Amino acid sequence: MVIEIPAQVIEQVQNIDWGSVREAVKDYQPALTVLRDTWDRETLAQIAEGHLFVRDSVLNEAIAKNIGTDGTIRKIVLRSHGNGRLDLTCTTSKKYKTIELSGTIEEFVHVGDKSYAVYRVREKNIPNHGLVSWIFSRISLSMVERMMGHLDVSDRLPVDIRGNKVYVDFHEVLAASKLGQTQFRGHKLMDMIEIEGAEVREGGIQFDMNLNVPDDVKETLREVLREHRPSAAEESSEEGEKT
Repeated sequence: MVIEIPAQVIEQVQNIDWGSVREAVKDYQPALTVLRDTWDRETLAQIAEGHLFVRDSVLNEAIAKNIGTDGTIRKIVLRSHGNGRLDLTCTTSKKYKTIELSGTIEEFVHVGDKSYAVYRVREKNIPNHGLVSWIFSRISLSMVERMMGHLDVSDRLPVDIRGNKVYVDFHEVLAASKLGQTQFRGHKLMDMIEIEGAEVREGGIQFDMNLNVPDDVKETLREVLREHRPSAAEESSEEGEKT
């Protein structure tokens, strides 16, 4: 059976500047790649809903990758409780053996040019502030990585200890990340995700999130993603990797 295509439709298709479409996709490809590498569909769906729950097992795995093998700390394991307490057990070299910390997350924020976390240590066995600074810097980075993608942990983050409160500033390291260095239509990708707080729950931590995507970016993303939709083979490969 021969299907006749209306002349008006043929004319509209012929008038599309496909070269411009390809150039637009090419121009936005770096941003699209970073977006796809940073957030899978499930994570982005949760963020869009305003909350992202991260289980202890996921955070402990990320922390283990960020510790390295050259320092005094050999292992850090966190455990979240329904009463809001966050317990940390740190295995170190023979000098200190085990450090146990228990406390709460007072603030966890990434909004505009402010990106920081505040922990209150309520029960402690602290040999020195240097180790505590290192421990909380790695914990903070591991939490941020779950939402913002890979970060460079080669340098120590600014950490300030005042009494039993630990202040961690991760803005500079976030700004130096792929998310911080990549723009989409003049907007930094890192500014499109906001973290407004964190609540320790049984088995994990729930982060209060907000998608701060400008209207012009929303519309452009819809158009570009429509033209850059993955092929059936890519979709099948992606699903296979996740199963």
